[in-house]
Amino acid sequence: MDKIDVSVIVPVYNSEEYIGATLDSIINQDFRNFELIVIDDGSTDKSLEIINQKLSNATISYNVIHQENSGVSGARNRGIDAANGEFLVFIDADDYVTGNHLSELYNGQTDFSMVQFIKRDGDKLSEPHHFSAEMMTCDDLIRKELNMEMPFNFWQLMYRASIVNDNDIRFNRNLVYGEDIDFALRALLFGDLIAISNEATYYYVQHSESAINTSEFRRFEVIEIFENLAEFYRSQGREDLADLIVTSRIPKAIFGNMNYFFYNGYDFDEVMGKMKELDLLSKLSKYEGDGKFKSKIRLFLLSPKLYYKTWKKLKNSID
Repeated sequence: MDKIDVSVIVPVYNSEEYIGATLDSIINQDFRNFELIVIDDGSTDKSLEIINQKLSNATISYNVIHQENSGVSGARNRGIDAANGEFLVFIDADDYVTGNHLSELYNGQTDFSMVQFIKRDGDKLSEPHHFSAEMMTCDDLIRKELNMEMPFNFWQLMYRASIVNDNDIRFNRNLVYGEDIDFALRALLFGDLIAISNEATYYYVQHSESAINTSEFRRFEVIEIFENLAEFYRSQGREDLADLIVTSRIPKAIFGNMNYFFYNGYDFDEVMGKMKELDLLSKLSKYEGDGKFKSKIRLFLLSPKLYYKTWKKLKNSID
């Protein structure tokens, strides 16, 4: 078998409305030495029919795998196991990419690379991020994510396959929310350099069926994910990164998701009840960062109800 540079992994479940456009965007890449691996995760609609129709006349190398439904993490893991490429790229079935997505990501040298993305919500398009650095260490990227200075999505990255496989990095099938950043932050620990492009080549399509929009309080599950990630870092001798999770990433995730619930009209008492149930108030108090954010946390912990009323008043004055 000739050497394959990149394996593109696309998990599909009941995505008949989107998968055609997604596959078209992949088939029409200006980068040619790649294989496409599509995992149909037990779809009951016309997804598989559309996949077969789209790929039947394609000139690219492809592999369509049909399996019983096991969830998006199980489908992605199946794709990793089947991949032959030196690098891995993930594209979700309801998203699409520009024609230079793979050529912008691939350099054949760094362990990881990153492009920017645009979020599409109906007719609304977000502005992509712009970064001054063209290269940084994977360790620096991890730290910037844990400090929420440079958050990213796992599908912005290209991964060296040997790092993923040699270190048994896989998506956690037990997670509904946050399995993607968990995967990326584990894989990055074993890398050296990441190349960064400011080209926005990935279009993330947000719609009402997204897991993020239907998970309700499951957004708070990301706290346990980061706690497990901290233990993983400790097991690898990286106490510094584990401590950064406890003193920065977890408190910021708690506060951010709490405000998300408030902003979307969740009942104050229900939010607070869930936070107390999960012991999030004590975890929030461990923040050790900049003074402005620390002041917000201190005010909230002193009087959650007063903070909420003040926040709601300010929000309404802006709206």
